[in-house]
Amino acid sequence: MKLRTLATAALMAAAALGSSLALAQAKPAAAAAAKEQFFPLLSYRTGAYGPNGTPWANGKQDYLKMVNARDGGINGVKITFEECETGYDTARGVECYERLKSRPGVTLFEPQSTGITFALTDKVINDKIPLMTLGYGLSVAQDGLAFKWNFPLMGSYWTGADILIQHLAKKEGGWDKLKGKKIALVYHDSPFGKEPIPLLQERAKMHGFDLPLIPVTAPGLEQKAAWLQVRQARPDYVLLWGWGVMNSTALKEAQATGYPRDKMYGVWWAGAEPDAKDVGDGAKGYNALALNGTGTSYKAIQDVLTLVHGKGQGTGPKDEVGSVLYNRGAMMAMLGVEAVRRAQERFGKGKVMTPDQVRWGMENLNLDDKRLAALGFTGMLRPLSTSCADHMGSTWARVHVWDGSKWGQLSDWYQADDQIIKPMVKAGSEKYLADKKLSRRDVKDCQS
Repeated sequence: MKLRTLATAALMAAAALGSSLALAQAKPAAAAAAKEQFFPLLSYRTGAYGPNGTPWANGKQDYLKMVNARDGGINGVKITFEECETGYDTARGVECYERLKSRPGVTLFEPQSTGITFALTDKVINDKIPLMTLGYGLSVAQDGLAFKWNFPLMGSYWTGADILIQHLAKKEGGWDKLKGKKIALVYHDSPFGKEPIPLLQERAKMHGFDLPLIPVTAPGLEQKAAWLQVRQARPDYVLLWGWGVMNSTALKEAQATGYPRDKMYGVWWAGAEPDAKDVGDGAKGYNALALNGTGTSYKAIQDVLTLVHGKGQGTGPKDEVGSVLYNRGAMMAMLGVEAVRRAQERFGKGKVMTPDQVRWGMENLNLDDKRLAALGFTGMLRPLSTSCADHMGSTWARVHVWDGSKWGQLSDWYQADDQIIKPMVKAGSEKYLADKKLSRRDVKDCQS
């Protein structure tokens, strides 16, 4: 009996020791997990929009890898991420969101699609997770007192449309010269393509130009009927609100119908290398908005080349680094990282930030020239400063021109006209709140 008792005691002691060791090993693992800031990355590398979605996604991943390699994360908090393929499909985007939203250390979502943004806007109110929609999404979401969780940083389709009309007025020699002109909108027949219409209609009323609206069914491979309408309307200018394969198809159809490419102006999602490179000289003279700078001369991009691609850890091919959409992806990732860093200044450096804390960081960004220089982004974007009321922070863009092989010949910076846009944003946000039976944020909530 004694031997059996001793054996039993020994087994119990061993089990207890094993349990203690397991707990000891689990604690560091849990501590390590608690020090990770998770970035869910919705992407689309497949389908008609894959050629544009891929460099955008690669730029985001490479920047996050670079911050881990260069800085050890965000004040010691390691960055982790996971991609979820949406195929630019709204239902799949919602599925990705639902699958990733509960991951420990989740930061924010960047839907990479206006349609997915529309679908998630009501969800994030209950889930309390911020949405970054840089240069896309809901134009009225600039109003942070109505849209607590949406951040259309750096511009919306209303600001982009306004800047294009400003540019055309300057080209014509003044606002009065637009009277009697015909400016056609060839647009992706989706929430994305329809977003600029209210602003363009407002400008048309103000300045007396005609605005033919010509929709293109997604994905945009078939546009002969649309360009027959262009040929019949004979507009002075065509605004192209396309994405992915729609853009290169539009340029080819313009060439086939003889419409001058130097009379065509695209939104910033219709002004990247995949949009024009296959058309080559046939797209020469085509203009598009430039939301960010291109090239590899920026210090942050040099760091990516050295610390990520230089170690064979690049997400995609090295020769895409510096392209329009790659740099935009890196810029987006930087803004997400800086939102976490800003939140840490208030809630604790070296801590993992909750989505609500990141939301506070996003609406308290202050990226002045000095900070952009420190981050290695001087010249890629204008200074940006958000607030509780203003979730956009900057409304500047330029126009660049396709020379037959690359983008170049940048215009001066333009700023969207707040006197036109702000009343539209206020009216739109009030309607949204009324429709959803929601209340405008109290000023006290801005400090929460």
